[in-house]
Amino acid sequence: MTSERVEAIVADLKLTVYAGPHGRVYCPVSTVVEAPEGVDSAQLKTEGGKEVGCQARRVDGGLHLAWIVDDLAADAEQVYEVTFGGDGGGEGVSLDQGAESIDVRIGGDHFTTYTFGGDIVRPRLHPLIGPHGDPVTRPMATKGDGKDHPHHRSIWISHGCVNGWNNWAEGDGHAWTRHREFESVESGPVYGRIVAISDWTGGDYYRGEHKSNLLVEERAGWTFYNTPGDVRIIDLTVTLTAPEIDVLFGDTKEGGLASLRVAESMEVRAGEGGMIENGNGGTNEDETWGKRAPWCHYSGPVNGKRVGIAIMDHPDSFRHPTWWHVRNYGLMTANPFGWSHFYGDESRRGNHVLEANQSLTGIYRYYIHAGNAKEGKVGEAYHDFANPPVVDVG
Repeated sequence: MTSERVEAIVADLKLTVYAGPHGRVYCPVSTVVEAPEGVDSAQLKTEGGKEVGCQARRVDGGLHLAWIVDDLAADAEQVYEVTFGGDGGGEGVSLDQGAESIDVRIGGDHFTTYTFGGDIVRPRLHPLIGPHGDPVTRPMATKGDGKDHPHHRSIWISHGCVNGWNNWAEGDGHAWTRHREFESVESGPVYGRIVAISDWTGGDYYRGEHKSNLLVEERAGWTFYNTPGDVRIIDLTVTLTAPEIDVLFGDTKEGGLASLRVAESMEVRAGEGGMIENGNGGTNEDETWGKRAPWCHYSGPVNGKRVGIAIMDHPDSFRHPTWWHVRNYGLMTANPFGWSHFYGDESRRGNHVLEANQSLTGIYRYYIHAGNAKEGKVGEAYHDFANPPVVDVG
């Protein structure tokens, strides 16, 4: 008879999450910790022994750990134990890259597809599957189908006056956003992340001071979180850089750094109960269009079930709180440039000159959920984004 000694696994360190004055539900949390060289993964458990999905990656200064706080009451705290190495919890968000697109799956279910190649004017996310399994953005417009604003393509980034070029519409002489390369395509137990580098260009015949048609370099980081199916979260950090010459982002309402076109049944004008709401209490187009607010929200029925989508503007985002180009016909977009239109005053101009080699950054969160803004607790969820919990490493 032989005996074996089983040694308990001792945690390498502890993390304490403090909710602060806001309750936290499905709240993404992250911190950077010191870790031994060569360690690029970690396991996370509550003090009670419950395993928590944890995603780790090496960054300057240590190991970046990310996880999701499922439910933490206001003013409460939760202690976690970290053990370096091992499996962080499987592949919760998988990114399947093809020649022209990347399928995003959460828990094995298709959530969205990032299309970057083929005969498209600019990259987009489409479809976007909501909490009841139905698409919550409008189908792609096709030639002759009669859809208004055919350049409204689900979720996208663009602006209508870039050194005079229109990178919002798709009419004759429009500009382009051309995919160049991926900086990162990462799957994991907590999130999937795409970092795409694209070039905003004038028409093929255009040549600027440097004998190229390059206007702006776009670095778009899309993060898709492994949340339960009744809530989906996408974070977008978009950085625009003028790599060659000064670039004028002109004052126009036709543009948006974080844009969305909802499903047709959700539109206010459809008369089926669609509603626009913003973080200042405004309702529908008359009270939200051209107004500044920390978030804007669209809700309405899809196949008989009400769903909502918010776009949230982070305090560190360019010109926060942003102005909203949001319409009863289904458009919602963060537009920090169109002042003269929004104020109805030509003397108030939202132009911004981005000098050569300088950048601006917009930071946004798409929050998809069941119900209207109140039922989806969008105001509370905004604090998860703008005022996240404090993490103490010890």
